[in-house]
Amino acid sequence: MREYKNRIMLAEDDSNLGTVLKDSLELDDNYVELFTDGEQAWKAFNKDDFDICILDVMMPLKDGFTLAKEIKKVAANMPIIFLTAKSMKEDKLEGFKLGADDYITKPFSFEELQLRIEAVMRRVHSAILPSQQQAEFAIGKYTYIDNDRALKIGENSTKLTTKEAELFKLLAHNVNKIVDRDIALKSIWGNDNYFTGRSMDVYITKLRKYLKEDEQIEIVNIHGQGFKLIVKN
Repeated sequence: MREYKNRIMLAEDDSNLGTVLKDSLELDDNYVELFTDGEQAWKAFNKDDFDICILDVMMPLKDGFTLAKEIKKVAANMPIIFLTAKSMKEDKLEGFKLGADDYITKPFSFEELQLRIEAVMRRVHSAILPSQQQAEFAIGKYTYIDNDRALKIGENSTKLTTKEAELFKLLAHNVNKIVDRDIALKSIWGNDNYFTGRSMDVYITKLRKYLKEDEQIEIVNIHGQGFKLIVKN
């Protein structure tokens, strides 16, 4: 499986600009999905896993501000950068009120966008569960390298997405202990509603798949409480 710097949602209704940005970001080793309207982007957000969203403010069917509100309801910590042709102070304030991490006014250079993405992602990674930051640690036969979000066993390496990494670290640093479901949801997703709960269940399933090479490791559901990462001696 190819490793990427970031998995990016790009919602931009100008297909020419969108294609240029997508191609440039992919040349910089990012995985990018391009959408030309907000409704299309929202449907994809609920199916796929992204590290950051880059949203044009003015889009058909669902504008960028509305899309951002819906994203933040189910993923409060999702980084968002707005793109806009407007430079009005009111629009920028509205974007930041919605939880935007940055705001770029068109026209802009790709280098500027690239630097802003890198700055936002550095802030995000430095803010994620700081008590659990550890450069490298072992779980059973696996080694996890935090800087690369790489889970390794033997010659095989899997790069975790941002949320996969957060959830894995939370479980790993509480090995053989129950991790409360609500605490996990609030610390990683920002809230504990029905949709974020379903999302976490999907990530737990993914982590089980990644850890299946070591039979001494198991993630178990603790009914009514949460999850436990069991490492057998």
